[in-house]
Amino acid sequence: MNALLLEYLPIVIFLGIAGALGLAFVLAAFVLAPSDPDPEKVSTYECGFNAFDDARMKFDVRFYLVAILFIIFDLEVAFLFPWIFPVFDGNLFALWSMMIFLGVLTVGFLYEWRKGALEWE
Repeated sequence: MNALLLEYLPIVIFLGIAGALGLAFVLAAFVLAPSDPDPEKVSTYECGFNAFDDARMKFDVRFYLVAILFIIFDLEVAFLFPWIFPVFDGNLFALWSMMIFLGVLTVGFLYEWRKGALEWE
């Protein structure tokens, strides 16, 4: 049992050093950081201009549409990464299933484009 615990000793030492360094950096930032920040630095700033209205005001639906489109196409790229490994092994089912997936996404993208969802005006 003692030999088994000695195998985990480097991990425990590494975690101890990492925890001590993390705590030291947090404490150093707390002690050395300026405590009287400039009023301009703590002022509200959004999207390149000062805030002018209540935070609960209505946003244009196009902001949400752009965000949803970004998430959809970002997930498309995320699904492409694990797909490449079966294709390198010569799995034709993986190749054609991903081609169908990309085809469905392309049809959706073309539909959005034709409907004008990507136009801002």
